[in-house]
Amino acid sequence: MSDLPDPPWRTPARTRPARRALSQQAVVDAAMAVLGREGLGGLSMRGVAQELGTGPASLYAHVSGKDELLELLVDRVIADVTVPTPDPQRWTEQVKEVAWQSYRAYARHTNLALASLATIPTGPNALRVTEGLLAILLAGGVPAQQAAWFLDRLSLYIAGDAYEGALFGEKVRASGQSIQAYWDGLLAQLRTYYLSLPAKRYPHTQAHLDELMAGGGDERFGFGLDLLVQGVAAYARPR
Repeated sequence: MSDLPDPPWRTPARTRPARRALSQQAVVDAAMAVLGREGLGGLSMRGVAQELGTGPASLYAHVSGKDELLELLVDRVIADVTVPTPDPQRWTEQVKEVAWQSYRAYARHTNLALASLATIPTGPNALRVTEGLLAILLAGGVPAQQAAWFLDRLSLYIAGDAYEGALFGEKVRASGQSIQAYWDGLLAQLRTYYLSLPAKRYPHTQAHLDELMAGGGDERFGFGLDLLVQGVAAYARPR
């Protein structure tokens, strides 16, 4: 190979990344890197292979395909979620604690919120969290069927809220504004629009506009979480 510099009119040769020893963990690590740069729509087995400096075919010895890769990524997101030992006296607070942890985890990885909506918990971390929450609910006296359905609804609520945050994040980035500037502008436009509606047709909307527009993401998530937990608590039978 020549040690001379390339002429200025020649496209420089692309440096291929050094190959890493392949393993399932390495594949997931590379996928997380691609996801962070390209988003969920840009994630592909070919892109992950390029990140690793190898060919797509070599990945299939560790991951069966993109669907399994997404499952592994979702499981990675909740790896740090901890579940306390069930306390029948504090079971509602414990459920909320785990839900908040999961919410924060998805807030850090909003690109995976959509993927989680179509992912049944089969990974080790997802199973650990599901098993732990189920134990808490049963210890609190919630019947098994209601506990199971509650966990399904809770996971949808957390993922859906996080996904909405991801969509708004994309709008903020596209606007080129700061988060605060974007929201201030949007809320001002919404307020102006609602106040321009025919007052006789929308009296309640206009009279309670402050209440309709109050509260940030965390406040609204906490309110919805309270509703869900209070709802399942109505089925609880003290043991």
